[in-house]
Amino acid sequence: MRSKYRFLTLLGNLATYAILIGFAYIMLFPFIFMFSTSFKYQKDTFRYPPRLLPREQVTTVVAGYEGEKPLYYVSVGDEKKPYALVETNIKAGVYADPNRPEITYTVPISKVQPSGGAENQKSIIFNGKEEALWDVPIDGKTIPMVLTNQTAVGRFVDPEEPSREAFQNVRLSEPVEKLTIRPQNYKEVTELQGLDRSLSNTALVTILVMVGQLVTSVLGGYALARLRFPGREQIFLIYLGTIMIPFVVLVTPLYQLMVFIGWVDKLASLIIPWIFTAYGTFLMRQFFITIPKEIEEAALIDGASRLQILWTIFIPASVPALATLATFTFLYAWNSFFWPLVIINTGNRANHVLTLALSILRGRAADNANLVMAGAAIAILPPMIIYILAQRFFVESATSSGVKG
Repeated sequence: MRSKYRFLTLLGNLATYAILIGFAYIMLFPFIFMFSTSFKYQKDTFRYPPRLLPREQVTTVVAGYEGEKPLYYVSVGDEKKPYALVETNIKAGVYADPNRPEITYTVPISKVQPSGGAENQKSIIFNGKEEALWDVPIDGKTIPMVLTNQTAVGRFVDPEEPSREAFQNVRLSEPVEKLTIRPQNYKEVTELQGLDRSLSNTALVTILVMVGQLVTSVLGGYALARLRFPGREQIFLIYLGTIMIPFVVLVTPLYQLMVFIGWVDKLASLIIPWIFTAYGTFLMRQFFITIPKEIEEAALIDGASRLQILWTIFIPASVPALATLATFTFLYAWNSFFWPLVIINTGNRANHVLTLALSILRGRAADNANLVMAGAAIAILPPMIIYILAQRFFVESATSSGVKG
């Protein structure tokens, strides 16, 4: 019974891990596909069916031809061999053998002659209609066939023996490819839209907003948690109630304020209005309340000032809460789009942030999905790294929030 119980437990654990891994793959697949596409060539991004890993078409040098020629798989008998494409847009006809109409051959028109000559060309009844016969060379033999369609083909030659040639539709041919990456996409997208300046602007705005919110939240949270003054609870409730005001309601008065101050189209408008946060003040206040008052009273008896107590006792004890607030602030400031779109002119590239630059890039590089994905990767990587590094602080904050001193 014990061995059976262990076996069932093992199966249950394996099933749980399989389900979790499956959901994790589904969640991560869009990001994996984005990063892989950012290293692809332009042609590879529009391949159907789409492929995850980036590939590059293999080329080779063919004797008697200038430059490198792309390789494609060509059907030679029952095998597929890599042949080099040396000529395109050759007029060709699709010919069918009257005795075996299900088999067709694509042959350049220049290699086909009328059966019986141009003046006395033979004909045959094919599919209920009278059709002209053409002498089509197939594998060293000349077979009378009926022209069923016309198309354009490419001329492919064997790289090792250029005298061996074949003709087939280039668009329908399978290219010979190899796994590769193209890191130049990141350089091109940076030069195209100036993402290096947008990245530095975003980093500057994000760091200043994050530091500003940490300072104001710590000071406000400590004052509302520890200092006694008339109307403290009412002020806190009013300040906390501002969280319920939708941002769209504040856009117009905030924009008018920026016009009055003269901060329109300047980075200051992306920083100063956002260094005060009711959420951060509430978070720090709730955390400071959990710190035992006896520690603070002992420090006051020893002659410590309020700032000394805040710096030496409260801040070191609130590292998980500070890390959580810093992470949320970083993600919000880094990904902010609507307010920069309103306050920063799209023509002022010197003050663009990443979200605004990516919005413009989506239009300028609409036919270059690899460049758009490279720009998106530049914008996504920093917050992903910050979130992964700070994830453990979320757990510490959640576990410590329910423990009273």
